[in-house]
Order: sequence, then C-alpha cells, then structure tokens
Amino acid sequence: MTDPDADSLDPEESVREAVERSRSGAPAVGSVVRDRFSSDEIFQRIIAAADEEITSGSRELFFSALAAGFAITITFMLYVSLTASTGGDPVVSALLYPLGFIYIIIGGYQLYTENTLPPVALTLERLASIPALLRNWTVVLAGNFTGGALGAAALAFGGVLSPEAATVAADLGQKGVETAWWSLFSKAAFAGLIVAGVVWVEYAARDTISRLAVVYIAFLSIPIGGLYHSVVSFTEMVYLVLHGELAVAVGLGEFVLPVLLGNTLGGVVLVTVVNYFQTTENRLQSARFDGAERQLSIREWLLGGLAGRSYVPLIDTHEAPASDADRYRLVVPISNPRTESALVELACALASQKDDAVVHVVHVVQTPDRTPRGYSVNQRERIVADSDALMASIRDIADDYHVEYETSTVVSHRSFEEIFDTAERKRADLVVMGWGDDRLWSAGRAERPLDELTSRLPADVLVFKDRGLDASRILLPVADNAHADLNAEVARALRATAGSDVTLLRVVDGPDEQEAGQQFLADWAADHGLDDAALAVDDSGDVEGAIARRAVDHSLILLGATEQGLLSRLVTNSLHFDVVNEVDRSMVLAERPTDRSVRQRLFGRR
Repeated sequence: MTDPDADSLDPEESVREAVERSRSGAPAVGSVVRDRFSSDEIFQRIIAAADEEITSGSRELFFSALAAGFAITITFMLYVSLTASTGGDPVVSALLYPLGFIYIIIGGYQLYTENTLPPVALTLERLASIPALLRNWTVVLAGNFTGGALGAAALAFGGVLSPEAATVAADLGQKGVETAWWSLFSKAAFAGLIVAGVVWVEYAARDTISRLAVVYIAFLSIPIGGLYHSVVSFTEMVYLVLHGELAVAVGLGEFVLPVLLGNTLGGVVLVTVVNYFQTTENRLQSARFDGAERQLSIREWLLGGLAGRSYVPLIDTHEAPASDADRYRLVVPISNPRTESALVELACALASQKDDAVVHVVHVVQTPDRTPRGYSVNQRERIVADSDALMASIRDIADDYHVEYETSTVVSHRSFEEIFDTAERKRADLVVMGWGDDRLWSAGRAERPLDELTSRLPADVLVFKDRGLDASRILLPVADNAHADLNAEVARALRATAGSDVTLLRVVDGPDEQEAGQQFLADWAADHGLDDAALAVDDSGDVEGAIARRAVDHSLILLGATEQGLLSRLVTNSLHFDVVNEVDRSMVLAERPTDRSVRQRLFGRR
C-alpha cells in the first residue's frame, strides 16, 4: 500500500528521512544537532539493541557469549605476555589489553558486563520482566565463563605462553585471590561503571572508528587503574586452578564472586539507572506502539511468564478483553491474511456452533531480517494501516458465518511465543493456528524454551495443515484421551456447518480385538454426539498405516496429540506421526492441556 501522506512530502525531506533512519526506525542522526544524539535518542538506540538481546534464544545467546568468553583469553594472553616481556611496566604491558574487548563489542558478541545496560533499560521501562532479564544474564554469564575456561585450558596446556608469561599469569590470579573482598568489590564496581558507560557512549557514536577509540581507551583504564573485570578474573582463576595452585570453591568465593557483584552494581546502579533518569518522558515515543501505555503489569514485571507475559512486542494493537469472562474465545494467529483464509474459515465454523463465541484474529508480523528495532511513528502507522487493510477479507469471512470477531496486529520477533502470550491475554478457550513452511512461527524462535511453552498450554490448540479446506468427508482416528475429545467437538461443528460425513477409526492389535474395538467406537460415538458416524476398526496394529490407507477416501483428517505432545514436536520437526507429512490431505491436529510433566511431554510415560 502507498502512504496517503507521501504526495505531500517534500522529495528532499523524504530522501533525508530514509537516510537518517535505520531500516528499523532507530535514529541514525540527531534531531537537533545532526552529528550528536540527545539522551532520549541514545536511549531509543539502546532499546533497539535490547529488543534483540532480551528475546534471543538461549542457544544463540550462549554461543555468542561463548565466543566472547574465549575472546577474553586474547586479552589475558596479551596482558601477561607484555607484562613478562616489558618487566612489568604498568602502561606498556597494558597497551594490548583492550584487544579482546574490541573484538567483542565491535563484533557484536555477548559480554555479561556489556549486557548490564540494554536489557536493564528495557526492564526499567517495564517492557521486559525481571525473570527475562535474569534469564538473559544467566545464559550470557554461563557462556562467558565457559569460553573463558576453555581459553584458560588452552593457555595452560597448549604451550602458548612462555615460561615467564606463565609465571605472570599465575601471579595475577594469586594476587586477585589475596586481595581483600571489599577491595575487589569496589574496584570491580568502578570497572562495571566504565564498561556500562562504554555501552552508552558507543550508542551515541555514529561510526566504527569512534566506537573503536572509545572501547580502546575505556578498557585500557581497567589494567592501568588496577580494576577487575569478572570474565577476565574468572579466566585468571581457572588458569590457576588448572595449575593445581587453587581450589575452585576458594577461587569462586574469594575472587570471582566479589568481582561479579561489583561489576553488576557498577553497571546497573551507577550508570544504567542514572542514565535512564536523565531521559525525558518522551524517550519511548518512537520505540514502541503507544509507548508507556503498553507496559507489563506489576505482576508480569515481577513474575514474567508465570503471571502472563514477559515481554511487550514492538507493536500490539489489541485491546483488553471484554469484562464478561463467560464468552467462548477463539484466537487465530495468522502470518499472511491473503493466504490463510481457510484457517479463519475453520475457526469461524467452530465458533458458529458455540453460544456467544468471539473470534480474535491476530496478524503476527515478524520484524525483518531478525533485527527487532524501534519503529518511527510513520513506519508504525503504515504497518498498522497495511495490516488492517489486509484483514478486510478476514472480516468478510466472519460476517459470512455470522460470528462476532476482533482483529489486531502484533509486530514481534518472537512470533511463536506471541501466540501463547496473545492467548493468555485474550483468555482464549481455543487457539486455531496454521502450520507450514510459510508460517513465521515454524522456526519456533522463542524467549522461553519450547518445552516450557508447550507443556503449559494456555488453551486448547488446533493446528491446521492446509491442503485445501474440504470438510465433506472427515476421518477421525479415536484414542481414549482428551485430544480425541477435542477432535470430536471439531467433527460435530463441521458436520453442522458443512454437512460432513464422519468416519471414526479405531486401530487394534489383531483380529481377536475386532469386537472390542467395534464396541469401543460405538460407546465413544454415543458419548460424543457422533452416533451417526461410520465406524471402522483396523486390526493391523499399525496406526499410521491404517490412517494412510483410510485417508485416500477422506478429505480431512483429525488427529490428536500423542503422549510425546504436539507443538514441541512440530517445531523441532520430530512429530511422532510421519503420516502428517506423507498423506496429501488437510489435517487438523488437536492438543488439549493436560497435567503431564515436562518430562512426560517430551519423552512419554516411560
């Protein structure tokens, strides 16, 4: 769609706006003085980076932090080598100390002390929860320490250091252990102040050369000032432990822990909070849809996913659900309104058979190229307007079924998790979602682990694999579980709206179980309002084979989740039923929340 205001814009101004805004909307030049940013503009740029950090998957965070931890080994190696070769000159020996930090910050790796600023800024705004922040810190710190330990092992046993440098390395670790706890803490707090200050100044810089100069000078001050950095200190401690000169517990408790606490305090309190409070109330104007009006509740901020959601997406146009909690709510997440009409039609057919039901269709837009930054006001309005226009056909479908509907747009880079957050906020009874290679959430990127998400479903879930919605002949394989019960509801609704012929299938282990299987189906059909369904018993004992054979004569297959679960298996491409991908028929896969533990959800009952 075109911007209605585009014709009224001066061409020169349009070009300037395009140049002076990053692709994602974070300011690229200052609004008052072009080569300088205001504190609000710096904050908006930091928020843009914090979005990506706080919502990256644990694997991405860990390995980025692992690389950063190993890069610290370069700093350690060069520092002890120069100290040994220069006779301990305090200035010359420190000249190459910043090199590892330059690799980390310019290269975009995850370093714990650098992470004290962006995610904390997001948390202070109540756009991310405290548990999300702690999770980010824990993963990054684990990766940093693992990388530092591997680097220390390489230096200890790889013959990299000269004998003189090895002696200096051991002396450095020993000196740290012998330093008083309070002195370590205080010196580390100043180091944390310097590192977090570097982050603030780095986002105020406009080019790599400026960032390089800031990083070099700032980190040069750490060894010259006799200060301590937690990851460097951990690497020194591990090196000493590997030489058999220090116990791990002593090194952690008397050396690494006070440095870690000091770095954290210096970064969070002395810089992040102070810098945050120098910004104005307009700091979020171009970083979030409706700014501060879309913050987490206090409970969500404190408890994260345990109390609802743990992160506020970049754009979320949904309104609070109606106060009447008795309404039956269906949430339908879609990624492309043009191609997912069949999914919405399925949801509306189900809603039409419920008293006072409402269908909420949410258009989940994933940020481009996984660069979740803040959006400018014009970009934000254009995204919302374009999405609303695309949803017109969706609203027509709901009108045809005479069901009440709501639509909204969410822009986020955690598309899979946004489905769960939206369902919780809308108090959904049923989530109807599509699955396929063209669905954004097929990648399954989520802040929380997938097993945590899928073991605590917020509602009943139907996953529609769309190969054309034809509900004229339905095949429903029956098992004695809650998932089959959910599929029975789907079958009844489609029978009422599309006049579907329903076949119930029971697979037994041999001919001697035929009669029992027939009786089970008859009883189950009577209990679930499907008395007129055709009954079929297959005595091959091969569930998938039986479904594949019967699917040929049917247009829609209704499958229930197995003991291993459904959603986590779909995301990881390890679904127990291969027939889902092998049979060329549309399928609805059902999963109803149960009390199974995470272990049972992932590995079954064994």
